[in-house]
Amino acid sequence: MRQRRNTLSAGFLSPRPWLGFPEKGRATMSGTKTIRWGVLGASNFALRHMAPAIVSARNSDLLAIASSSVDKVSPFHDLTPGLRHHTSYQALLDDPDIDAVYIPLPNHMHVEWSERALRAGKAVLCEKPLALSATEFDSLIAARADTGGLISEAFMIVHHPQWRRVKALLAQGVAGELWHVNAAFSYNNPDMANIRNNPETGGGGLRDIGVYTFGSVRYATGGDPLAMTHAHLRLENDVDVFAEVGFEFPGFTFQSMTGIRMANRQEVHFHGSDAVISVTCPFNANVFDQAEIRISYPNQTVVTERFTGINQYVLQVEAFGAALRGEADWPWSLEDARGTQAMIDSALAGE
Repeated sequence: MRQRRNTLSAGFLSPRPWLGFPEKGRATMSGTKTIRWGVLGASNFALRHMAPAIVSARNSDLLAIASSSVDKVSPFHDLTPGLRHHTSYQALLDDPDIDAVYIPLPNHMHVEWSERALRAGKAVLCEKPLALSATEFDSLIAARADTGGLISEAFMIVHHPQWRRVKALLAQGVAGELWHVNAAFSYNNPDMANIRNNPETGGGGLRDIGVYTFGSVRYATGGDPLAMTHAHLRLENDVDVFAEVGFEFPGFTFQSMTGIRMANRQEVHFHGSDAVISVTCPFNANVFDQAEIRISYPNQTVVTERFTGINQYVLQVEAFGAALRGEADWPWSLEDARGTQAMIDSALAGE
């Protein structure tokens, strides 16, 4: 098997790595260069990924965090000196110095606090899934129209250059006629006290990681499903711990597997008439593995493209700031997230 490798590092990125996304509209703020962020909730994910990304991103400042727990907030102070601690979420929204809020609260709290933040004059970046059903997006879309503000689900993969590359390869016809896409994402979380295993907090694998398997194929192909063909779910404590789901898209079929009681696995394959485009670390780059695309041709030639030293969370924060300042378009609208949620709704309903 012949192989050719291209390694793309952070130097591959342009001075403005968010440029080149399709038009999605923009919301602007005048007279502000540095975006001053507040975080609603001292989650572990915010501590490990998004708060450091806000601190590391250009033209970005982590100004405040809201939590009733002093102990949970304590390690955030190590990230940036002078961090303000608000003991309630509303107090942070009332802080006039905050331009944008990042919301890593449990899933069932996302819609309420995203709308509150937007109507308080803050730009909003909320963790996925932004809502628990597609219809819940209606109030957020209305609030966006009323305020003219910027609000988005934190779908970080669309900011990673490997996914822009996959989208471009498909558009260029490198795979030929696309026949089938399959995606897998799994990890093992048996902790029944965890919110992902709690139906009251919007738990379950589809809401936690199905948003990636479903959303990535929609982003890369630019398509929406015509119909769901099947859904096989396994439930524990009224949340899905395994889901194998199929959809019919215009011109191709799609199969997704998600599980939260299984060994770690991530991969997406776009199978065309001329080549197979494989993304071997599609969702947690630098955590699960390095970001890599493999293009496999029928003559056994494999072209490998690697993307090293790239933090998709930092890119997400910088892209959000650029969109907020009116410098660039934002690539993942509420309507985009709503489309993915509609797929999740169908899978959970089995119809």
